[in-house]
Amino acid sequence: MTVSRKLALIGIGTLIALQLITPTSAATNPADEIAAFNKNYIALHLRMDTAGILNLWADDGVDLMPGEAPLVGKAAITAWLTAVLAQMPGYKVTKQECDFRDIRVSGDWASEWANEHQVVVAPDGKIIESYGKMALILHRNPNGEWKVQQEMWNAAPKP
Repeated sequence: MTVSRKLALIGIGTLIALQLITPTSAATNPADEIAAFNKNYIALHLRMDTAGILNLWADDGVDLMPGEAPLVGKAAITAWLTAVLAQMPGYKVTKQECDFRDIRVSGDWASEWANEHQVVVAPDGKIIESYGKMALILHRNPNGEWKVQQEMWNAAPKP
């Protein structure tokens, strides 16, 4: 057997072995990945799962809230959210709706915008209803997870 034939067989054997030990997954559509991200985004907000919400953010993410200085980095976003929630003990989100639109994916980057509607119940039973618009820029990190890189939100009138 020639050296080139041996190398070819070793190459084929290595390829077969790699295929057997490498997990395979169906190719996913990036727009479907973003839709799954959005579903999780809504669910986490509805549950008021602060740790889960913060896990959606890139470490160097930027949050642009109305009337606020830009929140740059997950540490700043965490501090802001922690301060807001500390002023709202006993409040409960009872409705979180986001109508995500215009999902655009280019490689590891995606953008979208949404109309948002949220209902929160205060400990005294008072209902607080708000409407907003937001734009998200998402980035897929090396392990395949989509993270919020930038968010911009502002109030909107009731439709």
